Amino acid sequence: MLSHDRVWAAIDALAERYSLSASGLARRAGLDSTAFNKSKRLSSDGRPRWPSTESLAKIIEATGASLEEFTGLVEGRGGVSAAHQRRAVPLLGFAQAGAGGFFDDAGYPAGQGWDLVELPARATETSYALQVQGDSMLPLYRNGDVLIVEPGAPTRKGDRVVVKTTAGEVMAKVLDRQTMKSIVLVSLNPAHPDRDIPTRDIEWMARIVWASQ
Repeated sequence: MLSHDRVWAAIDALAERYSLSASGLARRAGLDSTAFNKSKRLSSDGRPRWPSTESLAKIIEATGASLEEFTGLVEGRGGVSAAHQRRAVPLLGFAQAGAGGFFDDAGYPAGQGWDLVELPARATETSYALQVQGDSMLPLYRNGDVLIVEPGAPTRKGDRVVVKTTAGEVMAKVLDRQTMKSIVLVSLNPAHPDRDIPTRDIEWMARIVWASQ
């Protein structure tokens, strides 16, 4: 039965499944960080306040969860599906990623020096993890956050991507436009400039499919 308590419990369970707080889930979905606070779940006169369908759609999209998965959480079926079991993936720091020898020509992990990390994400056999270092990706990604990257995933305008240049620079940005001649990237941190990089200077680009926060 659909109830106010079960819907909010499902939001909390979805956040926990993806190693997020309720605030972290809201931020990842592009909502106000207080949107899912317990104080927001009741109105000032004590009446139940339901999350909007738009908010639910945004958290489902932001986590990569399916509607069926969320419905299962509402219904109290909290078991972890095979798609969401913890998977060990190769892990490398952003600083190391800029060095040679860790990737093949297509941007897949290669060579030695990779650690392993287990994360509750929809990682595939070709996914790998990059650990954020520094503050250049604030406010979206903080120092120590782990990004799951999928080099084989298709990319489109608005996707968050990791790009490595032929000069060894590795950056996480938002893909704004891609042509035969260049790739236009929007910076996550407004203190850092957007980039228009010639295609010849791009070693590889891979989509970010999940992030711990």
